[in-house]
Amino acid sequence: MNKLIMKRILVAAFLCCFISCKETSKKRTNESSTEITINKQQFNLEKAIADCEAQLEISVPKLTDLTVHPRLIETGETEWKEVPNGRLMWTSGFYPGILWYMYDLTKDEKWKLEAIKRTNVMEEFKTVDEHHDIGFMMYPPFGLGYHLADIQAYKDILLTSATSAAKRFNPNVGTINSWNTKMHPRWQQHITIIDNMLNLELLFWAAKNGGEPKLKEIAIRHAETTMENHFRDDYTSWHVLEYDSINGNVLNRHTKQGLHDDSRWSRGQAWGIYGFVMVYRETGDKKFLEFAQKLTDAYLKLLPDDYIPYWDFDIDTTKDNDRDASAAAIVASGLLELSTLVSSKKDQKRYYNAAIQMLRSLHSPAYSAVGKADSFLLHSTGAKSLGHEIDVALIYADYYYLEALSRLRKMKK
Repeated sequence: MNKLIMKRILVAAFLCCFISCKETSKKRTNESSTEITINKQQFNLEKAIADCEAQLEISVPKLTDLTVHPRLIETGETEWKEVPNGRLMWTSGFYPGILWYMYDLTKDEKWKLEAIKRTNVMEEFKTVDEHHDIGFMMYPPFGLGYHLADIQAYKDILLTSATSAAKRFNPNVGTINSWNTKMHPRWQQHITIIDNMLNLELLFWAAKNGGEPKLKEIAIRHAETTMENHFRDDYTSWHVLEYDSINGNVLNRHTKQGLHDDSRWSRGQAWGIYGFVMVYRETGDKKFLEFAQKLTDAYLKLLPDDYIPYWDFDIDTTKDNDRDASAAAIVASGLLELSTLVSSKKDQKRYYNAAIQMLRSLHSPAYSAVGKADSFLLHSTGAKSLGHEIDVALIYADYYYLEALSRLRKMKK
């Protein structure tokens, strides 16, 4: 064969090999970009998102009755137990919120259409003032729908909802009243629970989007009063505070869902962390950021090795080992945001790494529902002290888990 021809063949072969190797290397780089490695352990973000979508592909065709919503999957069961939508049903907004996040993550119109269908049936609850949970009920469906799909009709619904929430504010106390005494007769006066911190986001949103400025003032006052009264010296939270309705004095510090009145209920701490991170985002007041960090640091010290808390930090783990994946999901989402708000590089890394450890455990076979049930997560505890929702799947665990995945993807981009 002619030497020139042979030379050209070798050059062509080399170029083909080089291009092929380069493409393979590029492919591997793209694949590895979905892997996040913390302490030599990997978390695959895109796989976690894909698993959630696959779970929705299974569950959504079964959830066709618009008068009810999925709340939990009992231990050993595989399908969602649905409960009626209603003025007292605080969990009703999380399922449409999940659908909105999946639409945002995938841009698949079918999730948007399903989210709209599920959101619109919630409009009748915009005047709820029997309890504080209207924020949980209305912000995930209508707030996400407004921001992610630009549905302008949702704005007035949110503004009305915020006004309804503000009706429960007692200026003598400085907080929004969580429950009416007839709902919880143990407490006779003004009741505020730590969960209420999450409902402040609705008020902040409304004040920025055409609502009365006093809505922001109410939210800030509630956060300040909670910061002053709701936490121990070690920055762990009580669940329920009863205030004197006239003079605002603290009458009792108790629990409803924790182990006992002075125990450290893990989801209560989670609500506090998430809530004060959000309040700092909305106000820019450093006192809320510093407080959120103190709550977070107290929480992280109490975690077991897999970063998923026991349902109460004070249980006897030789007799009770039930975890609360919902608390882990709430904190993971909150810590991802916190990691973007602190100025210290060390703290940024510390909070980010902790959040990834939580998400890695939640996505692991130990807590994932893939192949086992229709939810995203298993092993949450709603109210063990009351004898129900023990070691179950919970709709709000799935919501905050998917929110965390959504936040993480935006951070990586």
